[in-house]
Amino acid sequence: MLRTGTADEHEDVERTLDLMDPGLERARLAHVLDRLHGFWTAAEAGLDAWAERHPADARELTWSRRRRADLFADDLHALGAPGSDDLPRLPAVGATEAALGRMYVLEGSTLGGTFIDRHLASLPQLADVRLRAFSPYGAQTGAMWHAFRGATRAKVAAGADPAAVVAAARETFAVLAAWCRTPLPSVPG
Repeated sequence: MLRTGTADEHEDVERTLDLMDPGLERARLAHVLDRLHGFWTAAEAGLDAWAERHPADARELTWSRRRRADLFADDLHALGAPGSDDLPRLPAVGATEAALGRMYVLEGSTLGGTFIDRHLASLPQLADVRLRAFSPYGAQTGAMWHAFRGATRAKVAAGADPAAVVAAARETFAVLAAWCRTPLPSVPG
């Protein structure tokens, strides 16, 4: 239900990021990483606030293990790129359904991230850089995704509103796409 309910938004994010471009330049990658860092920082802050109010749910979803904002910051540093402090405005995460929807976007990106990671590693213009944020779990990616899916299904079986989960995921994808559409800053020259 989540996959089909967010397909359009997911495709919009992929088109916007365009990370599979064989001619991806370092400046464009740094810009995307900066935008992703800001997005993850804001998204994780909302999930942290939710986790404080719903610690049992956060433990079941292994929220503390799923954080990635620092990895995006590390990747920017590896590229030698300055990061900004810009953050998007995301809605507060009230109920666990909203957390599940937001986490679906964040966690789902690790699946596609493995393809992005392999692609970036194949680009000669990035041969001197090893990035970690796109594939944070390495060989554990499938297991982490499976655990998230299982916990989400259990929450829905226990009474969580699936429509609210999908709505939160769609909203998260929409904010991510809009946030990443910011044009690359021009370089004085």
